[in-house]
Amino acid sequence: MSIFPTKILFATDGSEEATLAARSAAALATRTGSELHVLTAGPEFPYYELPEAPAAFEDIAKAQKRKAREVLDEQVARIEESGAAVEEAHLRMGERPGRVVVDLAEELGAGLVVVGSRGVGPLRRALMGSVSTSVVRHAHGPVLVVREDGQGEASFPPGRILLALDGSEEAVAAARMAVELATSTGSELHVIHVGEIAPVYHPERHGYVARYERLHEHARQLLDEEVEKVKAAGGTVAGSHLAMGRPDEEIVVSAEGVGAGLIVVGSRGLGGIKRALMGSVSDSVVRHAHCPVLVVRGD
Repeated sequence: MSIFPTKILFATDGSEEATLAARSAAALATRTGSELHVLTAGPEFPYYELPEAPAAFEDIAKAQKRKAREVLDEQVARIEESGAAVEEAHLRMGERPGRVVVDLAEELGAGLVVVGSRGVGPLRRALMGSVSTSVVRHAHGPVLVVREDGQGEASFPPGRILLALDGSEEAVAAARMAVELATSTGSELHVIHVGEIAPVYHPERHGYVARYERLHEHARQLLDEEVEKVKAAGGTVAGSHLAMGRPDEEIVVSAEGVGAGLIVVGSRGLGGIKRALMGSVSDSVVRHAHCPVLVVRGD
């Protein structure tokens, strides 16, 4: 079953990171023929500016809502100026923006949520780093976390996509989405598998060589199997990469090595390699990657 076209929910707080994310969301919606929805989630109660007088509190709450509306209208205008169409704009005032994003995505039946990596824009309590993390952890579907590439850009199409696989159900879903993205954007698809290194001492060789060799051979076999699955699903693999060690570190380093403009990972891994893409690993990749990260949850 094809993932695209779908409904894309882009959540913004007016920060620089959100502006970069808007470009990716707009380009992705245009490339895949998907509906684009834009959300600004403002705080219901501005605790950080709590006044002494109730009347003043009401004034601040109204001002906060106006500010949120301005952020939303400005972002929608920028997206439409770029040539993309916005299906609907949503303004939600709530104490927990992360929950607002997740709830609206479910309400819309969104197939993808797009957020910036962190937010320090006009809405101080809006889409900050902890909120994007919350969306990744609790959203019912894939989440694209966009960050700049070090030069103030978040290019889309990504050019090269690095797909991290571990044989889990989440990895299967990630592979399917990566293949569709690579096809629809004309991007190169690279596949990586990170094998486990077990600290088992070999007394005769005075080291871990024997155990490492067996694990390396097993990891290579799993990588080859995953690559064949991707090809069977209609994907063209430009490069396959095998690494041994900590999955989060190796994925981030490999992404930089191949010049990836997007990393695709499963939300957690319970497949062939127990230590593979667990929740903490995908969280770590999101935090440390030099480029946008797409976190895909299993079906």
